[in-house]
Order: sequence, then structure tokens, then C-alpha cells
Amino acid sequence: MIVCFDIGGTAIKGALAYSAEDIRPVPRQPTPLHDFEAFVAVMRAVIETAGERPDCVALSIAGIIDPDTALAVVANVPCIHGRPLKADLEAALGLPVLIANDADCFVLAEAGIGAGRGHRVVFGVILGTGVGGGLVIDGRLINSDGGFAGEWGHGPVAATEAGHPPARLPRFQCGCGLAGCIDAICSARGLEKLHQHLHDETLTSEEIIKAWSEQDPLAARTIDVYVDVLAGPLALVANVTGATIMPVGGGLSNVPALLAEIDRAVRARILRKFNRPLIVRAECRIEPGLIGAALLGLKG
Repeated sequence: MIVCFDIGGTAIKGALAYSAEDIRPVPRQPTPLHDFEAFVAVMRAVIETAGERPDCVALSIAGIIDPDTALAVVANVPCIHGRPLKADLEAALGLPVLIANDADCFVLAEAGIGAGRGHRVVFGVILGTGVGGGLVIDGRLINSDGGFAGEWGHGPVAATEAGHPPARLPRFQCGCGLAGCIDAICSARGLEKLHQHLHDETLTSEEIIKAWSEQDPLAARTIDVYVDVLAGPLALVANVTGATIMPVGGGLSNVPALLAEIDRAVRARILRKFNRPLIVRAECRIEPGLIGAALLGLKG
């Protein structure tokens, strides 16, 4: 049995996991943002509900463990940001601790019990507030020791011409400090910036998608350019990793027609040809971070 947590800026979600099929959530608790002792106390209280000593504790965090320094980079929870989190928690809890990024936990969940079941190489894609991902091979994370593997949304690779016919595009500034990242143009906010650039019209991503579904020509042009920008880098990810399934999570994954367009565009650009969808909607729609943390600990 392991105890797992999904650490968010608002709440800590916990569960007791006995197997991949037996994950028992406990009531969520507010996240102590500025008090590490209070943060540990929340975790300890969940551990005590187990009534037995767990094999380990596993965490999903909205951040990363720097593989060079072992320090946590978790901007939304200041009390754990900049700490040697694994060492500090092991000392405080007296248990082994495993930690993974939330996108990594998402793809672990998909590989273990979701759309990636039966696939040796699974690349999970996040399309929502940000663009991210994670890679699982033979049931195990590439990022077993922390790090940035799977972050295909960052790097100055976004096309400066895209669509049919091609539209000229700026290299939007990204929050990571670079310009021209896929995150900056293909996240939900990026989609809005793209539409504004193409049509000088301010709409939310939800409004753009709705208009597209209603065959609005301006929205159709935006989606055409969006898919063209997205498909090339994602096809490169498929070629480099050898992924045979790429489950998608995040807010934009809730639009099946958009995923179908992305899938067609990506499959037209990759070396290995599939007669079935490669880009699919994630199946773990509820608590993928918690499920992934559970699987991280159970495999640990």
C-alpha cells in the first residue's frame, strides 16, 4: 500500500492506493502555501488514516524537480519551492518519497489504465492553459529523477508561416522567456492571440471553438492555422520518441472534432503510418494526477 497526493495551489488531494484498480481517495484539504510544517502536517494526517505503514509516499506536483540540484520548482506552492523536497519530506515523514510533475503523472495514468494501455511507448500531450507532455516507456517515466523531458511546448520552433494559404505569424513571447514556443501560440491563450493576430478580433478560446463548430469562416481560418502550427512539432515528437499512442488532456482535449483534425494533420507528417488514430482523447478524465501519483508509487 502507498499513500499518494496531487498537490495543487488550492487543495491537496490524497488517496490510499493498494493497486492500480484500488485507489481510495480521502477528503481534500486546503494547501498551506507558506508554512512547510503545516504542509507536512496535512500529509501526515492522510498517512495516519491508513492504519498501517505505507511502502512509500508519491506526489504529483505542478512543477519539476531540478535533476542537477534536486530542488523543487513549484511556483504555486511557495513553501515547497526551492527546497530539496524529496529529502525534506523523507526526513519529516520517515518514509520513502517519490515526486513527479503533474503532466508526467497524467501520462503514467494513461499508460497504466487509460488510452495507452497495451502500448510500449506512450507520449501524453497537454493542450490547455499550457502546452506540455510526458513520456512513458515500458510503463516507466523517462523523468524518473525529475527534469524537463516531455516539455515539447517550449523551444523557439513555432512556424512563422502556416495555414492554407500560408499566413505570416509573429513569434509570440512565451512565459518561459523565449519567443516562438508552441506553448505561446497553441495553448488556449495562444489560440486567442492567434485569432486576434489573424482577424483583429478578441474572442475567448471557447468562443473560437464554438464559432468554428458553427462553420464561421474566421474561426475556421484560425483553426486551420492553429492545427498547421501544432502538427509539425507534434509529428517530430512522434518520430523522435516512437510513440504509438498520444493521449491528450487539458481543456482543448474536450473538443473531439479538434483532436480529429490534429490527428489527421500529424499522421500525414510522420514516418510510421497508422491506419488508426494516433492522437486520442485521454481516458483518465477524473483525477489523472492522483492516479498517476498512485501508479508512480506502486511501480516505485
